Amino acid sequence: MESKDLFALALGLSKPWFVSRNELDTKERRLEISIDFERGGTFPCSECGAVGCKAYDTEERRWRHLNFFQYETILSARIPRVDCGRCGKRLVKVPWAREGSGFTLLFEALIMAMAPHMPVAAMGRIVGEHDTRLWRVIHHYVDTARAERDDRQVRRVGIDETSNRRGHDYISLFVDVEVPRVLFATEGRDASTVERFREDLILHGGDPDAIEEACADMSGAFIKGIGQFLPNAAITFDKFHVTRIVGDAVDKTRRAERSQYPELKGQRYALLRNPETMSDHQLQFASELLLRKTSMKTARAFHLKLVFQDFYRQPKSLAQAFLEKWCRWASRSRIPAMIDAARTIRRHWDGVLRWFTSRITNGLLEGINSLVQAAKARARGYRTNRNLITMVYLIAGKLELNATHLR
Repeated sequence: MESKDLFALALGLSKPWFVSRNELDTKERRLEISIDFERGGTFPCSECGAVGCKAYDTEERRWRHLNFFQYETILSARIPRVDCGRCGKRLVKVPWAREGSGFTLLFEALIMAMAPHMPVAAMGRIVGEHDTRLWRVIHHYVDTARAERDDRQVRRVGIDETSNRRGHDYISLFVDVEVPRVLFATEGRDASTVERFREDLILHGGDPDAIEEACADMSGAFIKGIGQFLPNAAITFDKFHVTRIVGDAVDKTRRAERSQYPELKGQRYALLRNPETMSDHQLQFASELLLRKTSMKTARAFHLKLVFQDFYRQPKSLAQAFLEKWCRWASRSRIPAMIDAARTIRRHWDGVLRWFTSRITNGLLEGINSLVQAAKARARGYRTNRNLITMVYLIAGKLELNATHLR
C-alpha cells in the first residue's frame, strides 16, 4: 500500500476525495497532506442536500490535524463550489472538518477531551496553538450543546454565585437540583440574573411558572428575582447558609472579646467546626470554653451554636417550636451578634422552615463551586467572564458533547 493510500484510509476519505500528495519535512517537523477530488466528481449541495452537483470552481483551504508521531500535521485541499439549481453556488462541506474551522474534527475532539482537565493556555502550549483559537472551538461546541438541551422537566432549582477573581466579576449559577447540572450561568448577582434565567429556561422548552422550589441564600436580590420571575416557586433558604449566619455570629463575638481573653486568639476554626470534626486539641478547648458560659459571651454564643445544630435534626412537626425557642433564647442572650442572627432568621422565617418540606440545599452548588474554583486556580483566572461561564458549562453542565463534536 502506498503512503497516499494509507493516509487516505487513516483519514476515512471516500470517493471522490483522495490524497494527492504527502510530504514530510523533518527540518520543520511538519507533515503536509494534500487532498483533492476526482475529475468529474459530484457532491451534495451544502444548503439543500441535492446530490449530483458538479464543481464550478475551487478554493484552497488548510486545517490543523492531529500530530503524526512528533510531526505537526497540516491538511490542505481544493474545496469545490458547486452550482446547485435551487440554491445557486455553494461551497461544499468537507467530511473531515466543520465549516469555518481551521482544525479537523479529530483535532477539535482532542481539544474538547482535554479542556475540562487542564488550563486552555497550557493545552495551547502542548498542541502548539494560541489559546484564543482553542477557546473559539470550546465556545462553539459548548454553545451548540446548550442549544440542544431540553429543560421541560425542570421543577426545582438552586441559585448561587461565584467569582472570576477574588471579590470581582461575579457570576450567578442556576442548577437543576434533581439531575444535577448547571442550567444557566450569567454575569452579576442581582435580581436581573433570575430574569435572564427565566428567558433561557423558556428558550430551552422550560416553563418558569412550573418551577416549584428555589433554593438560595438570603440575598435580597435573589429573593426579589425569584418573587418576580419564578412566581410559583417556594423559597428554601440554604441550610448551610443559615448555619453559617449563626457561626459568623460566634466568630464576631470572639473577635470582640479577643483583647479581654487572649486565649481566644487563633481559635476561629475551632469554634466554627462541629464537635465530630474537631481535633483532640480543639475538643479540649471547646470543653473548657463551655465551662465559662457565665463570664464569657463567646462561650455562651458557642453554646447557642451547638444547640442550633440540632434544629435540622428535628422532625417537621417540632421544627417551628424548636426554632421559636432558640430565637427567644438568642434574643435574650445579651450578645449583640447573636441577637442580630436571631433577627435575621425571623425575617426569613418561612424560607428557613421550608427546608423541612423541600429538603433541598445548595450543597450541590457548593460542590460545583469547588470544581469551578479548582479550574480557575489551575488557569490562574480567566481573561473574560464568558470564558469562565463556558468552563462552568463544560465542567458541570452535563452537556451532550459526544453528539456534536464529531459532526
